[in-house]
Amino acid sequence: MTKTDTRDITATVDQINKLADAGCEIIRVAVPDREAAAAIVGIKKGISIPLIADVHFDYRLALSAMESGADGLRLNPGNIRDIEHVKKVVSVARERSIPIRIGVNFGSLPPGQDQDIPVVNRMVNLVMAQVKLLESLDFDLIKIALKAFDVPTTVEAYRSIAAMTDYPLHLGITESGLPRTGIIRSATGIGILLYDGIGDTLRISLSTHPREEVFTAYEILKSLNLREHGPVLVSCPSCGRSEADVFGLAEIISDYLLKLNKPIKVAVMGCVVNGPGEARDADVGIACGKGRGAIFKKGKVLRTVMESDFASALIKEIDSL
Repeated sequence: MTKTDTRDITATVDQINKLADAGCEIIRVAVPDREAAAAIVGIKKGISIPLIADVHFDYRLALSAMESGADGLRLNPGNIRDIEHVKKVVSVARERSIPIRIGVNFGSLPPGQDQDIPVVNRMVNLVMAQVKLLESLDFDLIKIALKAFDVPTTVEAYRSIAAMTDYPLHLGITESGLPRTGIIRSATGIGILLYDGIGDTLRISLSTHPREEVFTAYEILKSLNLREHGPVLVSCPSCGRSEADVFGLAEIISDYLLKLNKPIKVAVMGCVVNGPGEARDADVGIACGKGRGAIFKKGKVLRTVMESDFASALIKEIDSL
């Protein structure tokens, strides 16, 4: 999701295109007012990926966003509760074949719900009621999300809804925080669900530039062998056996790999114990020793190099791939 003011078309287009370059495949923009909805026309002219309009409270903003060319809607049934308003939105969406994501958040459940019912059940009940409403209006271009900050709540909610419907599910841990902790929280919750085979799209929610969200999303997918996207760096944590600056070398190689967009695996290992053997599936790597290191490909040692050449020698082999 963009973090610019949607009404600032230039800034929003610039951020979207940078995110697309980083691998973002669908973008969502906030639509807090009519001016933001109208800006979608200009934004669409400058981007190449589908745009989802994020609408809360005022159904008329959803109508304006669709009129402006939005490719999809995110609606929260927790704050657009008038059925007649929903019907008006669905009528236009059906006519234009525009998908709607029913996006329920733990923090915006309707106050009238029975508070004695567990929160997961309340989230699922709200979603299913909205699904039935949309289906009764002859509309089935539906996607579902049930997000919470709490990981167990999120996992339980998605597992429950996955057993009840085949509509695509959009995953996320909402408001997960700053990168240091938010990445862990997101990877834990989303990783569990993806490993269970649950989820069709995902968004990482971090208090930082959205480029980091895209990077984190792909790292989660790569760690589960679900998607290939750019290089993978394997590096050992180092220990008392290491006689070289593994951390410094790993940082240099990591920075270099950011420039590449090839699905290669590179290893930086600290000693012979976890060198070519443990990283044998790496396309290329180095096992560092005292003053010397072994360059290897697919576990086979090619040559030894001096410590002063560790980085340059490994980069040369990366380039040769």
